[in-house]
Amino acid sequence: MRSSQGSAGARLLGVGGYRPENTLTNEELATRFGKSADWVAARTGMRGRALAAKDEGVRDMAAAAGSSALADAEISEDDIDLVIAACCSATTPIPSVAAETAGLLGIKSAGAFDVNSACAGFCYATAVASDLVRAGSAHRVLVIGAERMSTWIDDDDLGTAIIFGDGAGAAVVGASDDLGIGPVVWGSDGTASELIAIDPEDRYLRMQGRQVFRWATTEIHPVALTACENAGVAPEELAAIIPHQANLRIVDAIAAKLGADNAVVARDGEETGNTSAASIPLALQRLRESGQLGTGDLALLIGFGAGLAYAAQVVRVP
Repeated sequence: MRSSQGSAGARLLGVGGYRPENTLTNEELATRFGKSADWVAARTGMRGRALAAKDEGVRDMAAAAGSSALADAEISEDDIDLVIAACCSATTPIPSVAAETAGLLGIKSAGAFDVNSACAGFCYATAVASDLVRAGSAHRVLVIGAERMSTWIDDDDLGTAIIFGDGAGAAVVGASDDLGIGPVVWGSDGTASELIAIDPEDRYLRMQGRQVFRWATTEIHPVALTACENAGVAPEELAAIIPHQANLRIVDAIAAKLGADNAVVARDGEETGNTSAASIPLALQRLRESGQLGTGDLALLIGFGAGLAYAAQVVRVP
């Protein structure tokens, strides 16, 4: 048998994103729960949460983000031979989000599969795409994080309604002579999976906020530092820290422990909310569009959430 010819490395060729036009504000939430807008802001760091329209599904948002990433990478649909969708909020498991999104984009004959690692999903999918490109199993991979979290949120549940939003982000991964995507550091703790889970009775997402906050602010920064070490990158070399936008209090707490004082810290969640697997690519896109990141800059991606799954890797900005 002959082996497929891979590449020395893999890198991000382009990124894109889609944010729904509708926004759920702190003022609306304050009225709903009998709190003040300042109270909501102080506990989440958020001002708004993007909400999909009634007729706007996960696959629609995924296709919009994927199209944006293809345009940024300046490649066509015919150049993609694999689509990976990171998603935990699809209402139907069959067909896969990846396969239907490929169809919506006009990507033909490409491999397609979904990854469900919740809020760490984009980091997982990016790591898989990188390894497949380096192995020669794929050449150009469209990686998408897309979520319609509002589908699974109880509007009367204070612990989740003030946090989650909808949206999609995407990246194209392709071959490179150098490592543009560092080694992934990942793991999970299924013994604590009840901290973030869909209730089997009412089918709503329930979260034990205090325990999740404690886990994220104590257990995740060592993972991020190990990802830097494995990539051969010192924290002070980072241009950006892009954590999952779980809650801006968590984002700030993790960033403060990394010793990357010169790095910009992504805060896309201020406007978009917690979009689970979509939050990291959306935050990366916003930093690039704002001019805070340039081509070749080093960014640390950190995903964590239900499972309790986590992953981190250093990437070069396309």
